[in-house]
Amino acid sequence: MAYSETRIVIGGLAHVPILIFIVNLIKGKFETIAEKVFEVEKKEPKVKIVEIKEEGGKAEEVKDEEVKAEEVKKEEVKAEEVKDEEVKAEEVKAEEVKEEEVKDEEVKAEEGKAEEVKDEEVKEIN
Repeated sequence: MAYSETRIVIGGLAHVPILIFIVNLIKGKFETIAEKVFEVEKKEPKVKIVEIKEEGGKAEEVKDEEVKAEEVKKEEVKAEEVKDEEVKAEEVKAEEVKEEEVKDEEVKAEEGKAEEVKDEEVKEIN
């Protein structure tokens, strides 16, 4: 039994809302799962450092700002050390390059002398 073209198109269009409903249902399930996932925030615990004075024997609380300032100073010192090491490394590399240049010049000078000797030998033979 043959169906007309219009009947087939109307039947296909009738199924489009059903397909859209199924896609939205699946999409909704994934969104609810995504909402259940929580982001974890990292927070540094507040730590109070206590120092004991030798004189009084009482404990004194040190402010977090002072501790952070000390840490920053330590980091600055480390940065300076790294810079010093980099400068030393650059100096060593520069010295190596100079040594290589001197060696190259010596080799060229020796080659020049060898050519002169050969030229003199050729002249003596002639």
